[in-house]
Amino acid sequence: MNASLHAPATLLGAGVTLLGFALFFVLLFRRLGLGATLGFLVAGALVGPQVLGLVQGGEGMLKIAEIGIVLLLFLVGLELNPTRLWRMRHDIFGFGLLQVVLCGLAASGLVWLATRSSPAACLALGLPLALSSTAQVLPLLQSAGRLRTPFGERAFSILLFQDLSIVPLITIVAAMSRNPADAGGPPGWQVALSTVAAIAGLILAGRFLLRPFFRLIGNLGEREMFVFAGLFTVIASAAVMELLGLSTALGAFIAGVMLADTPYRHELEADVEPFRSILLGLFFLAVGMMLDLHAIAERPLFVAGMALALIALKTAFIMGLAAAFRMAWRPALGLGLLLSQGGEFGFVLFAQAQQAFLITPAAASLFGAIVTLSMATTPFLMMATRGLRSEPISKEERDGPEADGANAVIVGYGRFGQTVAQMLIAQGIAVTLIDIDIEMIDVAGSFGAKVYYGDGTRMDLLRQAGAADAELILFCTDGDQIEAEFIEGVHEAFPKAAIFVRAFDRRALLKLRDAPVAGAVREVLDSAVRMARMAMEKVGVDREQIDRTEHLYRARDRERLKAQLETGDLRAQIDRMFTEPEGVAESEGQ
Repeated sequence: MNASLHAPATLLGAGVTLLGFALFFVLLFRRLGLGATLGFLVAGALVGPQVLGLVQGGEGMLKIAEIGIVLLLFLVGLELNPTRLWRMRHDIFGFGLLQVVLCGLAASGLVWLATRSSPAACLALGLPLALSSTAQVLPLLQSAGRLRTPFGERAFSILLFQDLSIVPLITIVAAMSRNPADAGGPPGWQVALSTVAAIAGLILAGRFLLRPFFRLIGNLGEREMFVFAGLFTVIASAAVMELLGLSTALGAFIAGVMLADTPYRHELEADVEPFRSILLGLFFLAVGMMLDLHAIAERPLFVAGMALALIALKTAFIMGLAAAFRMAWRPALGLGLLLSQGGEFGFVLFAQAQQAFLITPAAASLFGAIVTLSMATTPFLMMATRGLRSEPISKEERDGPEADGANAVIVGYGRFGQTVAQMLIAQGIAVTLIDIDIEMIDVAGSFGAKVYYGDGTRMDLLRQAGAADAELILFCTDGDQIEAEFIEGVHEAFPKAAIFVRAFDRRALLKLRDAPVAGAVREVLDSAVRMARMAMEKVGVDREQIDRTEHLYRARDRERLKAQLETGDLRAQIDRMFTEPEGVAESEGQ
């Protein structure tokens, strides 16, 4: 009897089956440290028509579940305001462009060596293999707390350019088409102009329509309306791009960027995130259901060999490019392995190539299986190479942080963090200390202080240190390395803890003006005031006059800082600075 005859007859039955298998395998694979993606793929393959046949209609579900990728790109856009995006432009259009071009041409050469197909077919199969899985990599970075780190931003920059490259890749496939029905299609330059016009239109709509629209929704005070408005924004921006034959994910990403620096960002993230998680899970379930196991069974060595060759090729090229962009070899290796798999947009491009009569349906299924297999290897590769990719701590074993019930977690135990920690300890407040400087840890140990080794800007390490139960999290690190986006992530992960930040200067305070911090302190303000007092005392200035000067300076500084935080302009109330001695004389008459 055909296994598919046992498939549930109702939509509810199919839903129960899918969700039940997904829950079991995702929990199992997470327990094994392999991530949720592999669990969804395995669950989909098992319930699909080629194994147990419990659920049919993988292609239809895939079309709906692709909205999960759209929502993912929207949420990523919400975390990248235009200023931050401009700062990443070199990685996006430099590193990203080189990665797609070099890996695409190399993969096309690999396809030619393996199949001896025509140049057009090799390009149609090879260029899509240059793309990695945004839907797999971004959740991996988010769960590890590394999306907002320099490593995470570089990985995201490459993924973003890959998503941008969908349009030119589709244009290349259309230009090589052997399908007479495609002959009347628009030329490539027209598609490029349409893309630029669509992006410009979405930016203008975001500036002049979306923000007033959400202001109106916010004034109504109805959460349900805000959820509807958020979903409408994502779907509408994606639909506009689809109507023009462009990347739907790109449209959603631009909508997210346009709303990134608005007061509604956190509300939108909270509303859209559950839909993103569910639909992204369904996407990988559908990919697993559509996995052509017969193609793999007929040519297992070819599929496995090509998947391994693709991983090795992309790892080598991305690692080499990362080294050229001055990354150390360990993070460069990590970046190469993280982006070594094929991506979900490969299925789209293979379908385009099949419609263009460049490849056969069998080739599309075979290379779809190669992409899926490469995606399944990523968690194993990251686990197997963890020790190789991690920086060696020292010849001696170092302890990572432990959750020992402390009330406060202090990140950074330099000259600033030591003072903070000792004053808290004096009041009986238990602290957990974290630092990444081995020499400093050894010196602190010689004085009896237990400092754990680790990067305190990693979310997983903070959780390991007990941040979930702490009342205070204090970032006392040197330099300007704490971003507002990172603080927001910490607040969302550990809502019970009050967050304090050591800010490098006034500019750092401006960057943190909208962040959920309980307090931020400029690191040299008080010490500079104390030195100025000592200097004035030395030259004979009266103590009362010194106190008046300090009082006036601090009052003006607070006024300027308040104005700067409200406007975001570093030059706000510049006339209130002390530039002439009359400033104090004027104060005496007030």
